[in-house]
Amino acid sequence: MNPKNQYSNQLDQREARWFAVYTKYKREKLILQRLREKDIHAYLPIQKLVRRYKRKVREVELPLISCYIFTKITTKDYVPVLETEDVVSFVKFSRNLIAIPEAEMQLMQRIVDGGSEIEADPSAYEVGDAVEIIGGNLTGIKGILVEQQNKKNFLVELDNIGYTLRMYVNPALLRKTGKRLRGIQ
Repeated sequence: MNPKNQYSNQLDQREARWFAVYTKYKREKLILQRLREKDIHAYLPIQKLVRRYKRKVREVELPLISCYIFTKITTKDYVPVLETEDVVSFVKFSRNLIAIPEAEMQLMQRIVDGGSEIEADPSAYEVGDAVEIIGGNLTGIKGILVEQQNKKNFLVELDNIGYTLRMYVNPALLRKTGKRLRGIQ
């Protein structure tokens, strides 16, 4: 077999390892509950934020990383995780299933449990990236990131309907699906 076609899978039959899982938009807490009901070890980093509205102040608990949940599993738990309602897929890097080191997960838990207000920035987005909309009415539509106006306003070009449409999308509703395309500046 050509080494180019070989893929890495770091699941182990005996040793439980951490893996990131993509979820449907705003379903992280529900999936956490469903995985725990299946006796699957899962972690959802939650941040407590104070939101100020015109007439009230409210404390909310939101996932630190939108559309992600972390599972510590062995090979036998792989399919049950995928079969969990609202789970989209495991996070893979170049089609490789790579485990997250225990030390990184412990560091994330310490930071989140520390109580400080933190923000996870999807800074991996660059102009030319292939992206997919993962929340709202347009879930599943794919396009190209054309411009990043600010942290909360990305211009995405959609051309899979026979026309080229350009629209502004919040990056929290996007997922990077491919490498940067050449020729996009």
